Amino acid sequence: MSHSNFYLLSGIAVTLLSAMASSHAQTPAGNANWQAGVVLDGAVTSKGLELGARDKGLGLGHSDLMVRGAFNEHFSGEAILGFHTQDKKLEQHVENAWVQTRSLPHGLQVRAGRFASQIGYLNELHPHADDFTERPLLYRGLLGGHWYDDGVRLNWTAPTPFYLRFGAEVFSGKKLVREATPDSTSLVSTLNMKMGNDIGPSSSWQWGLSHVQNKREAEVEVHDPSAEAHSHSASFSGKRMWISDLVWKWAPEGNNRNQQVRLNWEYAQVSGINRYADSTMRHRASSLGAVWKFTPAWEVGVRTDWLRVAKSEDHSGTIEFGNGRLTENAIMLAYKPSHMQTLRLQLTQQRAAGTNDDGEPVFAKPAGRSIQLQYVIAFGAHGAHSY
Repeated sequence: MSHSNFYLLSGIAVTLLSAMASSHAQTPAGNANWQAGVVLDGAVTSKGLELGARDKGLGLGHSDLMVRGAFNEHFSGEAILGFHTQDKKLEQHVENAWVQTRSLPHGLQVRAGRFASQIGYLNELHPHADDFTERPLLYRGLLGGHWYDDGVRLNWTAPTPFYLRFGAEVFSGKKLVREATPDSTSLVSTLNMKMGNDIGPSSSWQWGLSHVQNKREAEVEVHDPSAEAHSHSASFSGKRMWISDLVWKWAPEGNNRNQQVRLNWEYAQVSGINRYADSTMRHRASSLGAVWKFTPAWEVGVRTDWLRVAKSEDHSGTIEFGNGRLTENAIMLAYKPSHMQTLRLQLTQQRAAGTNDDGEPVFAKPAGRSIQLQYVIAFGAHGAHSY
C-alpha cells in the first residue's frame, strides 16, 4: 500500500469514528451502553521477519473497527472488523462477531460466534496491545499469530478466594488449519484453566494451562522454493497441543501508574504432526519476556524466543522431513504519552538452523537484524486491560 493510501485509510477511520460518536451522543439513554472504537497500528520495518506479519517498509499492522455493548441484562455482544496490509495490499476480515451471556448463575458464562480462543496468555488479546511489534514465534508458528475461529465457549469461574477459571471451546478449525486433508473432521476443541493470586501488596501472578485437540490434519505442502506468501493459519500444526503460560507482575503497593515490572513465559508442544511423521516428532516453542515501566510514559523490554519444528514437504511425490530451529531476540523502547497512544522502537535479531532431507534450509530467509518503528493510536472505546 502506498503512503497516500495509508494516510487516506487513517483519515477515513477517524471520520467514521467521529460520525459514530456524534450519533452515539444523540442516542436515547436506554441505548447508551453501546460503544465504538478504532485502533490504527502503523509501522516502518527495515526487514520482514521469518514467519512475521509485517512487510519491509511502511505498512499497517493489526488495526480494527470495533462495536460492543449489551443487548439487555442477559446478553452482550461485540463485532470487530480487522484490517492490515500484506504484500503492500490492504486486507480486511471479520475478526469478532459474538454474543455472550451476562446473567447465568454459579459463575457460568457462554459465548457463541466468531472470537479468539483463550488458550495461552496472548492469543485472546489483540496484537496491537502487545508489548512488542510482533507476536512471539510460538504464536506466529503454531497459531498463525492470532487464532480466532467460529465456535462456542463455556467458562466456569470457581467461588474460591483466589482466581480460578475453567473453560472449554469447540471451533470449526478452518482458521487454524486452512488446507486440511479430505478425510479430516473439521473440529478443533480446547480445554483451558487459569488461576492466580496476589503475593503481598505489590506483586501478583497468573498461571494457565491449555490443551488443543485438533482433528484437521494439514495437507503436506508441495515444495515450492519461490513461495513467500504470509499465512494467517498455523504454519506447523498437529493433533495435540499443550501450552503453559506464567505471568508475574510487580508495582509499588500495587499501583502501576508510575512503575511496573512484567514477566511473561510461555511454552508449547505439538504432537501427532501428520500421518507420515514418526510418533516421537514434536514441534516445540518457548518465549520469555520482561518489560520495565520506569516512568509513567516510558517502558523498556527484552524478549527471547525459540521455535523447533519437524517440517514435512512433498518433493515430487516423496514426503521428506527436516528439523528446523528459529531463534529470535528483541529489545524495545516504548513511549506512551497516554493509554491511547504508543510509539515503539524495536531491534530484533533472528537466526535459523536445520535442513530438510534434501539439504535445503527449513527456514530459508531469517531476517538477521531488523528495526521496527511502530505507532499505535486508539480513538473512542477500547477493550478493558486484561491481566
